[in-house]
Amino acid sequence: MTTASLPPSLIATLPGEHYTDPGIFALEQERIFESMWFCAARAPELAKPGSFRTCQVGRESVLVTRSRDGSVKAFLNVCRHRGAKLCTEESGEVRRAFQCPYHAWTYGLDGKLVAAPNLTSMPDVDRTEYGLVSVAVREWLGYVWVCLADTPPSFEEDIMGAVVERLGDVESIDRYDIDNLQLGRRITYDVKANWKLVIENFMECYHCATIHPELTEVLPEFADGYAAQYYVGHGAEFGEDVQGFTVDGSEGLDRIPGVADDQDRRYYAITVKPQVFINLVPDHVIFHRMYPMAHDRTIVECDWLYLPHVVESGKDVARSVELFHRVNQQDFDACERTQPGMSSRVYAKGGVLVPSEHHIGEFHAWVQERLLP
Repeated sequence: MTTASLPPSLIATLPGEHYTDPGIFALEQERIFESMWFCAARAPELAKPGSFRTCQVGRESVLVTRSRDGSVKAFLNVCRHRGAKLCTEESGEVRRAFQCPYHAWTYGLDGKLVAAPNLTSMPDVDRTEYGLVSVAVREWLGYVWVCLADTPPSFEEDIMGAVVERLGDVESIDRYDIDNLQLGRRITYDVKANWKLVIENFMECYHCATIHPELTEVLPEFADGYAAQYYVGHGAEFGEDVQGFTVDGSEGLDRIPGVADDQDRRYYAITVKPQVFINLVPDHVIFHRMYPMAHDRTIVECDWLYLPHVVESGKDVARSVELFHRVNQQDFDACERTQPGMSSRVYAKGGVLVPSEHHIGEFHAWVQERLLP
């Protein structure tokens, strides 16, 4: 069946090879993940000078650290001498410098080359020129965002603009004071599926009545198949008898003080391309970051964020964590069931979308545009 022969109610998807071809994935790494702003780490994890986190951004390993002046720096995690990976740990802390485990070339927290065996006998080696290669970095919403592009796109237009497109203004997300929330729980999921399947699943709720019984109990309108991104500023309302965004609908934790009355008892979901999902409810925020590792594997790191005193007092957050943890498991299981079908002859020319999934059609058009020469 060709696109031209589809009935008006259906929209064509990307062909199956877009989910199975390592060559297409390599192109996505280059033209999407290595050229856009990418959410790399949670800022409070870089609490003091020398704290660091490494992560995969496209084909590159990136080192993010806190420098002595308190600012966040980001570098390609590659020694300038012979190309060895500088930091092999996912996170940690150094006292004053990063030292390559291969030949002991040593770099300051600002990336400058500060020492190497016999370096004094090579006075012509410029310490800055042969320092670590820096990448652009920004802090927002309590997270560190990096961009590998030589000329980064506008952070305000691409990242903050995604929030405006969804909520109508930046002030609506500022009311949740995400910068000052604390991490109550983190769960990392290893999803055996293409990154686009994960995004597509998050963007629609046509599947909600089928696989999310707990979620549709709390948010009854999701049973009708309309996504949270139904229209600008829309927040799915809690069910009449639901007290909080918890697995059993029981009372949640302390409400974030800045949340407006018209945001209370509502759930908002935001997709920030290419790899962030932000979920807002009155008493906490759920923040997903995707790390596409291969054409058929995606790591998803999910943070549950609460008011500081909720975390510090040791209050039980299990019921709120359990709700979205189940949603995540249900979603990622669905993505893993879908991935093999992308290789089927049935999906060689793609599948179809129904009208309530039109956001996915727009996402596919965006991906195709990014991959153009």
